Amino acid sequence: MVDTKYIFVTGGVVSSLGKGIIAASLARLLQARGYKVTNQKFDPYINIDPGTLNPYEHGECYVTVDGHEADLDLGHYERFTNTPTTRANNITTGRIYQNVIDKERRGDYLGKTVQIIPHITDEIKRNVKLLGSKNEFDFVITEIGGTVGDIESLPFIESVRQLRWEMGKNCVCIHLTYVPYIAAAKELKTKPTQHSVKQLQEVGIQPDILVLRTEHEISSEVRKKVALFCNVNPSAVIQSIDVPSIYEVPIKMHQQKLDEIVLAKTGMPIEGEPNLAPWEKFLHRMKSATKTVSIGLVGKYVELPDAYKSINESLFQAATYNDYKLDLQYIHSEKLNESNSDKLLGKLDGILIAPGFGQRGIEGKFVALKYAREHDIPTFGVCLGMQCMVIEYARDVLGYADANSTEMDVTTKHNVIDLMESQKSISNMGGTMRLGAYDCILSPDSIPAKAYGTTHIRERHRHRFEFNSDYRQEFEDAGMKCVGENPDTHLVEVVEVPSLRWYVGVQYHPEYNSTVLNPNPLFVDFVRAAIEYKNK
Repeated sequence: MVDTKYIFVTGGVVSSLGKGIIAASLARLLQARGYKVTNQKFDPYINIDPGTLNPYEHGECYVTVDGHEADLDLGHYERFTNTPTTRANNITTGRIYQNVIDKERRGDYLGKTVQIIPHITDEIKRNVKLLGSKNEFDFVITEIGGTVGDIESLPFIESVRQLRWEMGKNCVCIHLTYVPYIAAAKELKTKPTQHSVKQLQEVGIQPDILVLRTEHEISSEVRKKVALFCNVNPSAVIQSIDVPSIYEVPIKMHQQKLDEIVLAKTGMPIEGEPNLAPWEKFLHRMKSATKTVSIGLVGKYVELPDAYKSINESLFQAATYNDYKLDLQYIHSEKLNESNSDKLLGKLDGILIAPGFGQRGIEGKFVALKYAREHDIPTFGVCLGMQCMVIEYARDVLGYADANSTEMDVTTKHNVIDLMESQKSISNMGGTMRLGAYDCILSPDSIPAKAYGTTHIRERHRHRFEFNSDYRQEFEDAGMKCVGENPDTHLVEVVEVPSLRWYVGVQYHPEYNSTVLNPNPLFVDFVRAAIEYKNK
């Protein structure tokens, strides 16, 4: 059994500093040294998972291969490490409490009073160690969501304190804080960091490494000052300065020897340099690109880019592998109509219709699809975007003016998109959709089959409604082909209009399966088509 090392990443001063990026970057560096690494996220909210959360609350809901609705940081973990995650990689306070209460109801605690300590903290610790014990990872990197001092995260912090005491050198704590720059004084201020570390010390945790988030270069003198006041070795005080792309962070962290410091503190050998050649090759292509491709993302959450985080990154990766820069333009579907469609869409090289739920903004997506179809602009529909393709085609080509999804109109006479049969008896909203990875068989001559280089793919899903196969023949006869289906249920997964340049809709979410070193082939092909259209 591997003697697994556990690394905890906590945050202080303010939220959204990039704990997930630091955790993912460290994982990338340790992987590049040949270690088996996994990332884990603990979220302090009481929801069982983020599946029922509005994107305005928590950004994108990510889906793992085993069908768990998870925090968007798991997307960062996968994109950086090229390793799929599961439900074990994302734990919420809600799940911890649910597990403990279930055990209490079964009588597992033998009549004892159930308390935060030891029962809640023991359950947290069990979930931390689960990944190491079952999968024989060399390193488990656990990010604690929220900010130190939040009342919600106290049980997690207490669990980290206990684990540090129990594991000794097999446990390391990295604390990420913010060093603000006061423009009037022209000075960086370290006091917030000192207070944040003091809060950690008050609950019994002394951080081993400090990562200082900053917009300005932090001098060695300032770092020594932080080290002195925070009881941290000066060499273990690292700056995380703003960079043009998050994919440069692993390189910046390696330049400051973050991976070597972690290995030294856990008693692991430091031999040679990590193999970052593939990563650096990607960065070289990213920085060398001079031409730009413009992609319009049509959705109802465009004022919140984190709502489409995986799509944004997939498009960026695809543009990079096509040796182009990405000009991603967000188009609010609620504000899009026939009178302004030419102004908003006319200069785009490609259009992506975003996933989502509900009626709001749906008519704007129909406008975008009709415009794209009539002007033969490369168009990609994802999940609800694919369903909108079907509805718009039914209305404008098949002539069914009232065609709709029963999600939007239960009384429609032409329910070309309908609730899946398996969903009709479900009343609970959380974790009950068709979730996770499923097989799909593609038609050999279709655009997706050529992009993937195979007719058998496996992609992740998150939906309740599906293409109504009663209308399949009508669509086929009218020019929209069903070119991908699930081999077991014959659920239509992919539609395409072969007479158009590139007009493809997928029921699944290919963005969840796109990483820095292995971009999703369908995104790469879509951006390639957009570039060809631009240069036609």
